Amino acid sequence: MDRDEILEILEKTGAFMEGHFLLSSGLHSGQYFQCAKVLQYPQYAEELAEDIASHFQDVDVDVVVAPAMGGIIIGHEVARAMKCRFIFTERDPQTDEMTLRRGFDIEEGEKVLIVEDVLTTGKSVREVIQLLKKERADLQGIGFIVDRSGGKVRFGTRKYAILEMPVVNYNPDNCPLCEKGMPIQKPGSRKKVEHATGLED
Repeated sequence: MDRDEILEILEKTGAFMEGHFLLSSGLHSGQYFQCAKVLQYPQYAEELAEDIASHFQDVDVDVVVAPAMGGIIIGHEVARAMKCRFIFTERDPQTDEMTLRRGFDIEEGEKVLIVEDVLTTGKSVREVIQLLKKERADLQGIGFIVDRSGGKVRFGTRKYAILEMPVVNYNPDNCPLCEKGMPIQKPGSRKKVEHATGLED
C-alpha cells in the first residue's frame, strides 16, 4: 500500500482525525489516529495485516505478540496472514506492569513479531520488549499500521510501518491549540476535557 492509499482508507473510515486531542502520554496534538475505526472493517484489517506480514516474510515467526488493546485486532490478522500463533499482553490491574495473562506463555527461543496499531512514544512496545527478554524470546521485528513519530522512535530491532507520518505533539504547558481556546478531546472517551490532567475515561 502506498501513502495515498493508506491515508484515503484512514480518512474515509474516520480513523484519521484533526482537532485538539489529549494523548495517553499527556501530550496534546492537532491530529489523532484512532485505528479501531478502520479495523472495524474486516476487509481493511486483512489488507493492512497482509501489508505488514509481507515485510517480514523473509523471517521465521512462531508467534505474533500485541499489546492490548490497540494491537489486538491487527496483531491477530497479521498472525493469520503469517499462519502462526497469536497472543496479547496486558497490564496487571494491581501493578500496572505489562504481563502475559489468560494462560498465554512464550517458550524460550520462540521467534516473535510484535505488532501494534500506532507508534507515538513507543512506551507500550518497549514494555513488551522487556517482557520478551525476561521470557528469553527471539524478537524478529516490530510492525505498525502508523508511525506518527515519522521514524524517529527506534527500538534497536527491525521496524516497519505502513504509514510514517510525523505528527507534532505539544507539552500541555506550551500548547498553541490551548492558547487558541480550542476544546480538547480525549479520543475514545467521547468527552471533552478541560485540562491536560483530565485523563478520565
